[in-house]
Amino acid sequence: MAAAAVRLFACGDVMTGRGVDQILPYPGDPELRERYIDDARAYVRLAERASGPIPRPVSFAWPWGDALEILDAMAPDVRLINLESAVTAQADFAPGKGVHYRMNPSNLPCVAAARPDVCALANNHVLDFGQAGLEETLTALARAGLTVAGAGRDATAAWQPATVPLPGGGRMLVLSCGTASSGIPPGWAATAARPGVGFLPTLSGASAEAVIALAETARRGGDLVVVSIHWGANWGYAVPPDQVRFARRLIDGGISLVHGHSCHHPRPVEVYRGRLILYGCGDCVDDYEGIGGYEQFRDELRLLYFASLTPGTGTLQSLRMAPMRARKMRLQRASPADSRWLAATLNRVNRGYGPQVELQPDGTLLLHPVIG
Repeated sequence: MAAAAVRLFACGDVMTGRGVDQILPYPGDPELRERYIDDARAYVRLAERASGPIPRPVSFAWPWGDALEILDAMAPDVRLINLESAVTAQADFAPGKGVHYRMNPSNLPCVAAARPDVCALANNHVLDFGQAGLEETLTALARAGLTVAGAGRDATAAWQPATVPLPGGGRMLVLSCGTASSGIPPGWAATAARPGVGFLPTLSGASAEAVIALAETARRGGDLVVVSIHWGANWGYAVPPDQVRFARRLIDGGISLVHGHSCHHPRPVEVYRGRLILYGCGDCVDDYEGIGGYEQFRDELRLLYFASLTPGTGTLQSLRMAPMRARKMRLQRASPADSRWLAATLNRVNRGYGPQVELQPDGTLLLHPVIG
């Protein structure tokens, strides 16, 4: 009998700082140094203007909303999120950045509510409050029992894959890294003597080979390897050629799945040589509700990704996506009309990348890979 599939849950940016932090039980200092807003509570007011009053304080589970029930029903073996916020009380704003995200460490039960197995940290907000803020973030996450990848007190730690045992034997390894195209300052790169993130200076073939080599050093027989990458601009569906080449080179080198994020809405999905490339998972939890300017992308609509992988090889068996909508800074199931919009949009932007998605009677989107 064939071994049961390995089920991976992945999502895009989980931004529990700023406005989200302000509605949780222990709001931190609301000070901001943005061009137009100097108080994080202004983002709560924008959301309330768009959707109605938000009770305060909310429970730690509130931002996840219906997603928690869906996660329990889907019962993934591994849960992977991109945690895009410093977890610190530091007030040392990183210079040269227009936006800073921080959440009070006492609000970490909000992150833990989704029971992530790995929090990817190689992104453009984890050092928003300097090296001291990163140190506090790493300490707080460790104390909360949350495993991280992509940031550390030196380069060895930042590039160390997170390891998750799988029920049928073997492990899933998660490497987290990011590029300047997502807004990560090159000076945030971890070195032998400096805390920081796993930073990719380029998306060259040499950079891909270096990531593959790290994976090969850590993996054992039967292991699956996910590379979680923070890359690209905030808006738009087009995938730059260097990202396509890089992701495909990783798959050619034995990586099981590429988990991309940074863009504020879902981007194309590809099945390359039987393995899944998520070029951009969009946002998951954030405080963007009510912010105008990019309405055509409908960034209030989110996707939860559930990939079923063949043990030992990482070949994609199926990808199921649960459409969600952010309302009152809480994820709720998307309406049938919103699910149809997401399905049509994904099928439009996926042209040239392969499989189309099908809207299921339960409202989820299903992608069956075409193996030729």
